[in-house]
Amino acid sequence: MRWLRRLLGGGRVQLDPGRQQALLREVQHRYGAHAQIRFPEQVEAVTGMLNGDDGLVVAARIVSQVADEAHVDLQAQAHEFHRRTGRRLLVHRRNYRPLWSEAGPALRWPLFALPCGFHPYAQVAAAVAVVGSRAPRLHRVTDPNPLLTRVFEVLDLTTAGWEYGRVRVDTDAAALADRLISTAGQVLAAMDDPPRLPPAVRELMRRNNTLGVHDPTGPRAVGGINLGATMRERLLV
Repeated sequence: MRWLRRLLGGGRVQLDPGRQQALLREVQHRYGAHAQIRFPEQVEAVTGMLNGDDGLVVAARIVSQVADEAHVDLQAQAHEFHRRTGRRLLVHRRNYRPLWSEAGPALRWPLFALPCGFHPYAQVAAAVAVVGSRAPRLHRVTDPNPLLTRVFEVLDLTTAGWEYGRVRVDTDAAALADRLISTAGQVLAAMDDPPRLPPAVRELMRRNNTLGVHDPTGPRAVGGINLGATMRERLLV
């Protein structure tokens, strides 16, 4: 694998699995929906904690774990849907949009209640930001290809949740989507042979509509986000 050859040929990388585990536990238990500080402040705090190569490894683990657990959750929901209705739902990780467009009202958006407890607007948003800001370093500590796939999966779930899953588009949700798009672009730019963009992203890139972004604590719209324009600007490298 190219990333492994580059890692082995680029000098020794000092990693501390014990520190990684301690960071992961602290991030997991100290922050999230139960924390008594706003999500933007949590993101700033967690981002500051995940420094160095060990922090980058932890950030990559958070993104991957969230994507994996969301997939398991949706598979379980699809199984329960089949049990109740007799209809089979196809759960494809590369493109969740057909699943959501067919059964959105019957599905629960998984990112608010994963077993790991990572909150999309706190630990996940911070981990995504760390991965993007240190994208040129990724190949030294992990294979960037599956990680990029997981970033796109979380982005797919986020936007499908807005469109089909009754997830409110507030400033925290918009900040997560913006970070996911930026990070995907940064990882793509750091790759020698970037993969083709997944179907859900290509579908959204063909759009040009602006969604209202609301205050997290009230009904007032405070801005807007144009996913298609943002993706075209940052992902077409």
